[in-house]
Amino acid sequence: MPKHPADSTRDLSRREFMIATAGAAAAAGVAASGVRAQPTDGAFDYGFPYSSQRMPVLARNCVATSQPLAAQAGLEMLRKGGNAIDAAVATAAALTVVEPCSNGIGSDNFALIWTKGKLHGLNASGRAPRALKRERYDGMDSIPLYGWDAVTTPGAVSGWAAALEDHGTLPMTTVLEPAIRYAREGYLVSPQVGQSWELSARRYQGDAEFDAWQQTFCPNGRAPRIGELWRSEDHARTLEQIAQTKGAAFYQGELAERIDAEARKFGGELRQEDLAAHAPDWVEPIAIDYHGVRLHEIPPNGQGIAALMMLGILRHFDMASLPPDSVESLHLQIEAMKLAFRDAHRYVADPAYMDRSVESLLDADYLKSRAALIDRSKAIDFKHGAPKEGGTVLLTTADAQGNMVSWIQSNYTGFGSGMVIPGTGIALHNRGGCFNLEPGHPNEIGPNKRPYHTIIPGFVTRNDEPLMTFGVMGGYMQPQGHAQVMTRLVDAKQNPQAALDAPRWQITEGLHVDFEPGFESATYDALRAMGHDLAVQSTRNAYFGRGQAIYKLQDGYLAASDLRADGQAVGY
Repeated sequence: MPKHPADSTRDLSRREFMIATAGAAAAAGVAASGVRAQPTDGAFDYGFPYSSQRMPVLARNCVATSQPLAAQAGLEMLRKGGNAIDAAVATAAALTVVEPCSNGIGSDNFALIWTKGKLHGLNASGRAPRALKRERYDGMDSIPLYGWDAVTTPGAVSGWAAALEDHGTLPMTTVLEPAIRYAREGYLVSPQVGQSWELSARRYQGDAEFDAWQQTFCPNGRAPRIGELWRSEDHARTLEQIAQTKGAAFYQGELAERIDAEARKFGGELRQEDLAAHAPDWVEPIAIDYHGVRLHEIPPNGQGIAALMMLGILRHFDMASLPPDSVESLHLQIEAMKLAFRDAHRYVADPAYMDRSVESLLDADYLKSRAALIDRSKAIDFKHGAPKEGGTVLLTTADAQGNMVSWIQSNYTGFGSGMVIPGTGIALHNRGGCFNLEPGHPNEIGPNKRPYHTIIPGFVTRNDEPLMTFGVMGGYMQPQGHAQVMTRLVDAKQNPQAALDAPRWQITEGLHVDFEPGFESATYDALRAMGHDLAVQSTRNAYFGRGQAIYKLQDGYLAASDLRADGQAVGY
């Protein structure tokens, strides 16, 4: 089994690395990594030291995501007469090319899709290899994230195929056209993507198994700079094979053979048989009522239940009477989130292995008992566990016929495991890093098992009708972001763009809480006095999640996109 040498980037803690790769978190023109982010012509830097404001897009057909060119890919499908599902898959495929530092062809994805009067859940996450041996990890404190140790079967392509087959209107060859075009003709690297790419490149070096990553993503011996044209014929050819076979080539054809061969070369256990056996699942979403609306999430192995539990706990406090930025409101939210994560990290796993039911965790009396544990005057360490990493894209789409989609896709940490299949552009995720090594735990790593999953799409209904498709991407931040957006939208009556723009917080371990700037200094002081180990970051950045939302109006939609990403909301 390969051992990776330590380097300054690979040894960064999750929190340090996420803050460092936050892109436009730079102050005075210096990137968060400490490296000045220069365009190819060297004329100016890409720091953004001043706060800015975004306006929502109001239209009958909408797409919102974290990279503008991907949003345009989805809009292209809507203009061709496709529906929101076609637009979602086009956007998702384009994101594997234009934002490869967060997702790829070798990702997993989940989706919540409203169509024909019903909400459908799609779980396209993969399983650990069938040949995996638990002894492989004996003596380790955690699962290595880089190399083959954390590679599970990639489900993203199967998610594209399933969504189009069941609910799309355009052929996959049409839907993947924009992604193929971006890959073959090239595109200009956007600011946050460029900054993340530059820092991430230092993670994937020093071992022969990373050579394909370097050749694919650093073809000039370095990461592409902001504003530089980058293209990948390998990506284009692979996406063409996927499109022409409706995804089958990835799981049963030449691509599957090449994945198998590379795994064998470097001691990985993923095989053609694992790929051929993979299938996505249509699942029944789980939900909870919160003050007149209903938040829906994908059931475990996803962590969306944590957002539902937090809101279920907050129902036992008069949150609407508290200003959203007040000490009282923030304290209650933080404490409820810690309690929700305590249960999520104890119980969430592949549902076949869970030793407690979802229904019991969302039971009204149980959530009332959890709310009773909160002390309104002081912070408590509820032993909720260590944070999970993340590097994710989220997109939302909606069309004039009423179809709405929340779609999330991820390589887990940045570019993922660093394992790239030569000549294909396929970067494999490291989602197996979300397993744990605790003997007997429901989420203990094991063969043919799905891991705890951080990525979660969100969807809101009111009176059994669609209201909002949304999400806040970013590892452990995701359920925290979902719940924070919901309290602002429902309790404070803020519009979706304002709910995304608002400053956020993120709990980590113990009593520690990271805060963005934007709250009053007296608020930070009061929370510290209550026992919160509070740190205020210097900038608002992707560490605190990157949200997208589309809200249904009477005659169309309001689409919003987070200022913490390169992306945008578009429509017509």
